[in-house]
Amino acid sequence: MHDRSKWVWTDEEIRRVGYRVVDMIADYVGGLPERPVFRPCPEDLIARFAERPLPESGQDTDSLLEEFVDDVLSHPFGNGHPRFFGWVNSPPAIIGVFAEMLAAAMNPSVAGGNHAAVYVEHQVVRWMKELIGFPAAGSMGLLVSGSSMASLTGLAVARHVKLPGVRQLGMQEVSQHAVAYVSAEGHSCLRKALELLGFGSDNIRQIPVDDRLRMRIDELDRVIQQDRQYGHLPVVVAASAGTAGTGAIDPLRGIRDICAHHGVWFHVDAAYGGPAILSDRYRDQLAALRDADSLALDLHKWMSVPVEAGLALVKDGAAMRDAFSLVPPYIRTEGNSAGVMGLPWFSEYGMQQTRGFRALKAWMCLKYFGRDGYREQIERDLTLAEQLAGRVRQSASLELALEPGLSIVCFRYAPPELKDDAVALNHVNQQLLETVQLGGTAFLTSTLINGAFWLRACIINHRTTAADIDLLVDHIVQIAHSLPTGT
Repeated sequence: MHDRSKWVWTDEEIRRVGYRVVDMIADYVGGLPERPVFRPCPEDLIARFAERPLPESGQDTDSLLEEFVDDVLSHPFGNGHPRFFGWVNSPPAIIGVFAEMLAAAMNPSVAGGNHAAVYVEHQVVRWMKELIGFPAAGSMGLLVSGSSMASLTGLAVARHVKLPGVRQLGMQEVSQHAVAYVSAEGHSCLRKALELLGFGSDNIRQIPVDDRLRMRIDELDRVIQQDRQYGHLPVVVAASAGTAGTGAIDPLRGIRDICAHHGVWFHVDAAYGGPAILSDRYRDQLAALRDADSLALDLHKWMSVPVEAGLALVKDGAAMRDAFSLVPPYIRTEGNSAGVMGLPWFSEYGMQQTRGFRALKAWMCLKYFGRDGYREQIERDLTLAEQLAGRVRQSASLELALEPGLSIVCFRYAPPELKDDAVALNHVNQQLLETVQLGGTAFLTSTLINGAFWLRACIINHRTTAADIDLLVDHIVQIAHSLPTGT
């Protein structure tokens, strides 16, 4: 009888399968430009996923990998392709892919403890503070799944600080209506987080935007004053540094000053736009990120770290711990680098107890690219966005919605004969979008601006070239002219 379980792989088997997986990754990534950007899953594949029962017996690794190639790898979302201009979904940096494999091999829980993964995460958080200019002294941060959870984390701390006793008494005992403020263009995750925290949709004010779709600070100030006159309690303003629809950056300095004047928490959703602080074009607009009481940022967007890699930063680290910590004495620690427990645990600063080793892929990407590498990538994407906007301006049949916001360009097909027919314009661009998306040459999404339907291209891929931008424009015009309503 053998002592070793049949499920324990030999070194040779690990190497054999591992080399094959690496070959698959290389073939997939290298072949992306020659394949369609997107193609939907066929009905028979969807049926197989939906109908096949849980296997009774195990499957050998070779046939399992073959099934993965046929059924999964061949039907990707498309965001690795250089002509994927859809949502804010970057391709993963290859060093991050390998880091994910290594982290999975180690498989630690990074709730806390005196092991290397914990110190790697602390270093990543410190480096990101440096990148943003966020104060190091007294602040705290942790990696989370994404900016939705990062905003929930920061807003929970805001509630804890501005509503003393809320952990003990709950929102139902708050004597005043607790009110929060978001831009009309703010991401839905902000409203979702505030609703989960008990504010209620009636107490979440949507502040109007200006002609560049940025929060109007005059309206913000007016609404906060009005709420105070009604006896309500303004708690938090959630600003945006790069909206998902158009890349708009709210006037952060003005919002910061209003928050300071009224004693309101200043939260910023910088999921997409935060890293643009490295660029000369946006450094000044984003400088006030350092003044946020809490900040949400996604490393898996413009920093090419594989999903999931969000970051929550809170200026008052002690308040962050007070908002979440609920641990028995046997794992409470104030920091002992020589002991088993180590530094105060990450699990005391957020919702998760068991936490994956997200930091390794972030750490490797930050070391691989460095500040200069990320600056180069971001500047390049911004230049490509300007190129796209320029091509749209030059076209007699295309129209630019507004100047590019970060690396997002919103435009539409608008030949002269349809310019005054809003219904027809919306209809033809909806047709155009669906045709382009299903055609496989390029991939766009859409957004609504003042009720009008616009095509939306987000350039956030280090593989995209100027030739891809030209191909996109030519392809759109060609498709538009072939539609029944085209010319």
